Amino acid sequence: MLISACRATWLGEITTLKWDYVDIKARELRLPDSKTGAKVVHFGKTAADILDGIKKLDGNPYVITGQKSDGSRLTDLQHPWRRIRAKAGLDDVRIHDLRHSYASGALALGEGLTMIGKLLGHTQVQTTARYAHLANDPVKSAAGRVSDTIGAAMLGQGKQPKSTEKPKKRKSAAPSNRKATRAQAADAAE
Repeated sequence: MLISACRATWLGEITTLKWDYVDIKARELRLPDSKTGAKVVHFGKTAADILDGIKKLDGNPYVITGQKSDGSRLTDLQHPWRRIRAKAGLDDVRIHDLRHSYASGALALGEGLTMIGKLLGHTQVQTTARYAHLANDPVKSAAGRVSDTIGAAMLGQGKQPKSTEKPKKRKSAAPSNRKATRAQAADAAE
């Protein structure tokens, strides 16, 4: 779940995942039903390697099988999740936190909220913004760079920050196409 953007809780995108939905070569899960309808979930090589290493059980269509040999699926991830958390020493991590970690990892790698939203299957960027949290280290680092630059400028050392004066207005040609959008007009003014 940490290496893909699947929902693992009540929707059961992981627990109801069937081998028929998995295309390891294309690195895609083709889910016929999700919170937002049918969708494709893309995943990387690490997830492909993990899926490729899972033994398929004869007569069982599910990727994560139940304990019975009757072709059933695992219906509740909470019990195995508690064992995993205990072994990893992560007592306070919820399954859903993995989606937040996935989004935050994508943000830390420089992906924009629009792309992260697509990865998570969100239709609203506001929803994605709640998922994509910045870890304290990059925030501290950014705050340090900004304050150090301003401090150096105040003390007359090092690089000066860019001037905060408003630039003088330049004359620009009006867009020749009357149907130009505001964005095109704004671009032409710069």
